[in-house]
Amino acid sequence: MNNTRLAFPRPTNEPIKGYLPGSPERIALEAELKRQSSEEIEIPMIIGGKEVRTGNMGKVVMPHNHQHVLAQYHKAGEKEVAMAIEAGLKAKKEWENMQWEDRAAIFLRIAESLSKRNRARINAATMLGQSKNAFQAEIDSSCEATDFIRFNNYYASQIYSDQPHSADGQFNMVEYRPLEGFLFAITPFNFTAIASNLNLSAALFGNVTLWKPATTSLLSNYHLMKIYQEAGLPDGVVNFVPGQGSTLSKVALAHRDFAGIHFTGSTGTFNTLWRNVAENLPKYASYPKLVGETGGKDFVFVHESACALEVATAIVKGAFEYQGQKCSAASRAYIPKSLWNDVKNHITNMLSTIKMGEVSDFNNFINAVIDEASFDNIKAFVDRAKASSECKIIAGGKCDKSVGYYIEPTVVETTNPHYELMTTEIFGPVICVYVYNENEYEKTLELCDTSSPYALTGAVFAYDTKALHLAIDKLRYTAGNFYINDKPTGAVVGMQPFGGSRASGTNDKAGGMTNLIRWVNPRTIKENYSPDKEYGYGYMNK
Repeated sequence: MNNTRLAFPRPTNEPIKGYLPGSPERIALEAELKRQSSEEIEIPMIIGGKEVRTGNMGKVVMPHNHQHVLAQYHKAGEKEVAMAIEAGLKAKKEWENMQWEDRAAIFLRIAESLSKRNRARINAATMLGQSKNAFQAEIDSSCEATDFIRFNNYYASQIYSDQPHSADGQFNMVEYRPLEGFLFAITPFNFTAIASNLNLSAALFGNVTLWKPATTSLLSNYHLMKIYQEAGLPDGVVNFVPGQGSTLSKVALAHRDFAGIHFTGSTGTFNTLWRNVAENLPKYASYPKLVGETGGKDFVFVHESACALEVATAIVKGAFEYQGQKCSAASRAYIPKSLWNDVKNHITNMLSTIKMGEVSDFNNFINAVIDEASFDNIKAFVDRAKASSECKIIAGGKCDKSVGYYIEPTVVETTNPHYELMTTEIFGPVICVYVYNENEYEKTLELCDTSSPYALTGAVFAYDTKALHLAIDKLRYTAGNFYINDKPTGAVVGMQPFGGSRASGTNDKAGGMTNLIRWVNPRTIKENYSPDKEYGYGYMNK
């Protein structure tokens, strides 16, 4: 047996490719887009390494061309969910007893595959199935997915090496066991990298997962699962089970060996899961670990000392990249009267040059929102704003789902800081601006803190040091990821661990060590080299 203890060095982040015309990556991606667009595939469940089909089918379509079917997928029933749990538990013993460095090596092969051989494959699937442009797909499904794996290995080596002090005559150690049972990974549509990380971060420590992928990201998620298999991930470690969330939850949350949830999605769904877990507590072998990153009502707060052009650029990028479908996307802004006209003019000038359309045209900055339900929900917000005496549409506002689910980048100005667009998560390309009086800076900071239940991301723009520090203090709990003179999106693994609190989740920080520590069940072991032979103590002597 190889007894060498390995320490993974701190990795560097995967470089982002430019996709300039004629570049090798552009040529490869365009070819892969054409190939995947020309075929309709069948997506089975993958349970214990085997393909499972039910015949209960659903469709995967392009959001930007919803008549174009990319795949048909098989939906799980309760029987298949139970099969997946059993397959995971069966695989767990061998997987958790494997040297952790060997588990890490498998994941490094996955990272190499995503960053090199299968880069075009996973990016194209993300573009077509989730309507991301080339840059948004690149930073997500290739770069961030790769970064998660490499940095998780580095942080895991630190966790495993963290050992207690031993006094004379004894030896102390901590064994970092996996959780006792299986994990339920519930992944979102908007980031392929998150779908990967919610499974692999826990599996790195010897856990096994029941994976419920979002139905609107099945194309890229299925390719992820196949890449895992190609890289040598043992059967049953990750079980890919598309289907209705309520069906999977009914079986998983009632199982004795349910050990935890790794979740990214809506606050309402996470609250429901938490309540269901609480109701089932007497059934479980252990208290489950519940880790969730949920909603956001992310802000851009501007002081009069800020640069108007920098603020406008942050709003356009922070609110409208990937159609605002990021948990971190800017969706409310507080701007002083002295800057508002300049900021507004810069925003409208930028938006007048932005192109919207399907993903294979690399000139398009904006693509489609994910599905019809999302389109209808966002449009309803926009329509109510148009009809409200408290609102004015500054830019955008047009919606069209005849071909794809297209919503223009929309900027709304409101006179009511408690209007729904300032307090409610929208998850689309809409930002609402409240213009405040400069002499009410501190009061408006307090308004920003208290008017929304969320606390995920936020940005402050100011070059006045005193004003900046006041904002940092007043907004201390409004965001788990806080940005100064930058947009509130774009957290990078290893640089800005990501997560928020309040109604935004458990703030366990994906991309950092604090998330990983949730997936271990430590056992402290003490070995005594000189056991006592008498029970008494010296002070008891006569």
